[in-house]
Amino acid sequence: MSELKSRIRDDLKTAMKAREKERTGTIRMLLAAIQTEETTGTKHEVTDEEILKVIAREIKKRRESAEIYSANNRPELAETELAEVAVLEDYQPAQLDDAAVAALVDDAVKFVAAGLGVAPDEVSLKQMGQVMKVASDAAAGQADGKRLSAAVRAKLG
Repeated sequence: MSELKSRIRDDLKTAMKAREKERTGTIRMLLAAIQTEETTGTKHEVTDEEILKVIAREIKKRRESAEIYSANNRPELAETELAEVAVLEDYQPAQLDDAAVAALVDDAVKFVAAGLGVAPDEVSLKQMGQVMKVASDAAAGQADGKRLSAAVRAKLG
């Protein structure tokens, strides 16, 4: 079992013993999402990297739900979703600040430019997908996809 999955299971036990209803429910949902990831396609034990992707996906879902609830004048449901996001964020690595994201994007642009045999300032929005792939791999869960995308657009566009 991966180290992160063990930590999540231990946190579930702790939350259950402390009778933290919201935290217990959120961790159970996360473990269910991890189990789904393990059983889809070929059955396999998930790695920490795969678990981080599942966590990022779950956070994204909850943020989108919170936005929809807020737009539809349901603040109590939005607060519930955001509380779940706070629990899930405990399992993510520390997030990069804006300067680090910009530096990461600069490195990704240089890498793509070298692969294409052009100067970094010649990389355009046409290569955004290539730059995003390199930047996403380098970020390894330390930056949200929206932040990366915005930084790449600002750099290329």
